[in-house]
Amino acid sequence: MKKFCAFLALVLSLVFAGATLAQDKPAAASDKSADKPAAVEVKKEEAKKPEPNKGDVSWMLVSTAFVLMMSVPALALFYGGMVRSKNMLSMLMQVFVVFSLVTVLWCIYGYSLAFTEGNAFFGSLKDRLFLSGALDAGKGEFATAATFSKGVVIPEIVFVVFQATFAAITCCLILGAFAERAKFSAVLVFIVLWFTFAYTPVAHMVWFWMGPDAYTSAKVVDEMNAKAGWLWQMGALDFAGGTVVHINAGIAGLVGAYLVGKRIGFGREAMPAHNLPLTMIGASLLWMGWFGFNAGSALEAGNSAALAFLNTYLATACAVLSWSLGEAVFKGKPTMLGAASGAVAGLVAITPAAGNVGVPGAFVIGIAAGLVCLWGVSGLKKLLGADDSLDVFGVHAVGGILGALLTGVFNSPDLGGPGFPNNWFEMKPGFESIGAQLWIQAKAVGVTVLWSGIVALVAYKLVDLTIGLRVSEEEEREGLDTAAHGEAAYRM
Repeated sequence: MKKFCAFLALVLSLVFAGATLAQDKPAAASDKSADKPAAVEVKKEEAKKPEPNKGDVSWMLVSTAFVLMMSVPALALFYGGMVRSKNMLSMLMQVFVVFSLVTVLWCIYGYSLAFTEGNAFFGSLKDRLFLSGALDAGKGEFATAATFSKGVVIPEIVFVVFQATFAAITCCLILGAFAERAKFSAVLVFIVLWFTFAYTPVAHMVWFWMGPDAYTSAKVVDEMNAKAGWLWQMGALDFAGGTVVHINAGIAGLVGAYLVGKRIGFGREAMPAHNLPLTMIGASLLWMGWFGFNAGSALEAGNSAALAFLNTYLATACAVLSWSLGEAVFKGKPTMLGAASGAVAGLVAITPAAGNVGVPGAFVIGIAAGLVCLWGVSGLKKLLGADDSLDVFGVHAVGGILGALLTGVFNSPDLGGPGFPNNWFEMKPGFESIGAQLWIQAKAVGVTVLWSGIVALVAYKLVDLTIGLRVSEEEEREGLDTAAHGEAAYRM
């Protein structure tokens, strides 16, 4: 753990020093209207300042709690049930601690790097380091964050904690790819590096923009667009994290599966899931929590949230059926593990599309996700030759790519989609063509794959050179529950 603490200090110093690259813009110009009467300025400011709606705030708080539940306990149980019994506790421990670690890092510097104005790739640390400026509890002053409607805001700290749960679960998803053989300290150091240099910039590139209220006239549209993240400027659509969460984590998981290496006995010994009831419970809690994940990403309790809620419900059910049918046809029997995996595949695929497609899109994406991800964890997995223990790549990366691409198709109003505002001043939805949007989505997928893959490769190599990625053969055979934590999940 001493090495981990030293590594954490090094990463933080690099982040703080590197953040100056995103702060090369001069401070905001001084107020040119200072010669105007102060009373008039205050009056005009008060008249324009929108206040958060209690219904929206309540919905976002509930959604945040739902997303927290997706990691602890849902993902921990889903993953824990699929490993061997001697590694159950280590899986729970990794998810629990990584979720906590990333939450702390998010509130120190992650939010600032992802969701403040800087450049097209990173935000800056100038305004929100340690969440400075987000609130003054003593004075009862709370900064607000934009939604997707003009004049509608939520407290910024609500947006902070909502997005914190996204960052944390993304990092937890990676853990399944190298389950049962990675050092606990190595996992933590890798997560710090990958979170800092992969998650935060991808989140900034895809999701950061100035908000609808910044578009005060047609003259400032180009100026405001230029301040957004690179992929947002490009026009990429990602409602709740197909690129930022699932492709990002899936690629990092695949790289880790290669670099950590295969489990001892992989391909020669049976390694069945030790507790499928826990996996089914975990999948069920994930399905429930995902309503907060997807519908909460509307940031308001309105029509967009309702659409995302319905699509999340429907696509997941379709994926359960298509995966189960695929297993019955190609493997002879449908399985509980397959049905649970199908549910997660449907949830993953509908994530980027949740509020960006209509009901026809939800049907197609859900059905396709079940079949394509079934291939991803079987045929494609064999082709890749990696021991991706819990199929992080086959479900999250493959499902995320499928969903991201089909979002570009079914966002079309001709196919029942809502379109997307291409002019935030007039707030009118538009859609150029399926081909054009599909190409934009493909570029966003490619950028995410390359960015995450390169950062993950470098991070794994650094950790391997300093700490070592893998436990000893003796510890792996004994099981990480006792070897790494001195405990056991079960006492018989």
